[in-house]
Amino acid sequence: MINIGIVGATGYGGRELLRLLIGHPQARLVAAASTSVADKPLGQELPAFNKLIDLEFESFDAASLAQRCDVVFVGVPGKASMAPVAALREAGIRVIDIGPDFRLKDTGAFHRYYGADHTAAHLLEESVYGLVPWYRDRLRDAQLVAVPGCYPISAILPLRPLMEAALSDIPVVIDSISGISGAGKTPSEAFHFPEMNENLKAYKLGLHQHTPEIEQELLHKVTVQFTPHVAPLTRGILTTITVRPQHLFDPTPFYARYSDEPFIRVLGEGRLPEIRYVRASNFCDFGWVRDERTGNLLIVSAIDNLMGGTAGMAVQCMNLMFGLEETTGLRWGGMAP
Repeated sequence: MINIGIVGATGYGGRELLRLLIGHPQARLVAAASTSVADKPLGQELPAFNKLIDLEFESFDAASLAQRCDVVFVGVPGKASMAPVAALREAGIRVIDIGPDFRLKDTGAFHRYYGADHTAAHLLEESVYGLVPWYRDRLRDAQLVAVPGCYPISAILPLRPLMEAALSDIPVVIDSISGISGAGKTPSEAFHFPEMNENLKAYKLGLHQHTPEIEQELLHKVTVQFTPHVAPLTRGILTTITVRPQHLFDPTPFYARYSDEPFIRVLGEGRLPEIRYVRASNFCDFGWVRDERTGNLLIVSAIDNLMGGTAGMAVQCMNLMFGLEETTGLRWGGMAP
């Protein structure tokens, strides 16, 4: 059994991890740390887990967690995980961070897009980007994993194989629509029910922090124009990608590398995904259309932002790190309807 701790279990990503781990045949949750609800029963604060998890929230103590855990998941807001991750690594424990602090290798880009200096930059070299299909071998021995952002997963998985294709210099346009849970648990007027019900809006145009992450994982071979939107959905991301190749081509051969990937479903030309078929699953579905009139290749992908875009990918990383079949605890179909 893998003894597991979670730091920040009350957030949406942490809750999704709890949901997966209690059904994982090789996982034993031994600690849940939270600064806001320390010493309170987990089942009381998170009623969905009452009678499923018999733990009390505790204050964060890296040394104590290292004594009891084989791995610790960290699920705190951006810019808040540098200190606890550094403390956990100093204590010798393996860490899977579902936040953004250890994804970018360029500290200048981190400062530019997150507005803060990186206080644990010495750990960036050992941090492994947790996109399983592309870093599977490195993840097996990883001591620190940075789980990708949900928007980036929806864009990188369909685009990365095409970096070997003949593309033009025109920026790749990525338009993503996310459910409100992607904004996290903290209440704000922008995501208040009267503000978002029957509404759809774009935000952070040209400034979104996932832009450098996507470009990094596309090997800086293309410039991306990333525009996120939020819709009155609880969960899910639908991403539409416009690629301008030098000459329009069939991308099917480039996607052959995904044929054995357990959680990537390449739908093919003319077949487009929908959020309802991936909701509460670890799958990424995508298909495409070749537009002969414009010369553009249009790709549409769908993931569940909390599962395939966060917790599911994190558990898949954990499975690899501990020598398990990587689909363990993750074989769930989409929750439709």
